[in-house]
Amino acid sequence: QSQFVESGGRMVYPGRSLRLRCNSAGFPSNIYAVGWFRQAPGKEREGISCISDGGTSTMYSASVRGRFTVSRAGAEDEISLQMDNVRPEDTGTYFCAITRDAPWGRCPSLSPGDFRAWGQGTQVTVSL
Repeated sequence: QSQFVESGGRMVYPGRSLRLRCNSAGFPSNIYAVGWFRQAPGKEREGISCISDGGTSTMYSASVRGRFTVSRAGAEDEISLQMDNVRPEDTGTYFCAITRDAPWGRCPSLSPGDFRAWGQGTQVTVSL
């Protein structure tokens, strides 16, 4: 089953930085655009970023634009989310996923319904 493995989540103070990583398990992710999503307790899953298959095009939600940076690199196509100046409202479980429909290499939107192959997520807690 195609799935991602997310890592890097931890507790961090407000204003600090954190880097999340996402690696595919059992499929070639480099032909897909990859989205990052998060879900806070009691809230719906929110799309926050997407990167195209070649890494040349990115997309961000208004809530993270200017603070978070998505990138992808390496022979194993590790997708990273650099989180700077984090805020308590960034707390949640972070997931990555690939585009569901063709053209698979482009970011269609930040809607979770446009993505598939969800991992188990990694927990980020921003608190004093």
